[in-house]
Amino acid sequence: SRCSCRFAEFGKQWYQRRVRVLESYASKIAQAHRPYMFIEFETRIGKLMRMYTDSRSPKQLNKINTELADVQRIMVQNIEDVIQRGEQLSVLDSKANNLSMMSQQYKKESHQLNINAQQWKYIACGVGFILLFLFLRYWVF
Repeated sequence: SRCSCRFAEFGKQWYQRRVRVLESYASKIAQAHRPYMFIEFETRIGKLMRMYTDSRSPKQLNKINTELADVQRIMVQNIEDVIQRGEQLSVLDSKANNLSMMSQQYKKESHQLNINAQQWKYIACGVGFILLFLFLRYWVF
């Protein structure tokens, strides 16, 4: 009972809103004779349609051909730009690979130089101890 009362009130409110909307837009709906929503653009759209559908006019053909040529020129330029970017990316990729290989080679060589430097330190210490031992053995004893 309580739910059906709310439903009935909702139905009445909905119906009243619908009637108000229909009353306020009835004049605009009666004037509309095209299926699209933006009626104020009808004249512009009509002009454009007539301009492009009348293919007998040489002026229109020339206009269409120049627009097509412009589009073709732009597309060719875009394709050339994409190819150039691809080439630049290829060059950049090869430089990055080259840099990576050189850094690995540098790491190996620096590691080997550190090992060689340590070996020379140990050899110098060993020679120094041997000379000290010989000095102490022959000069002191």
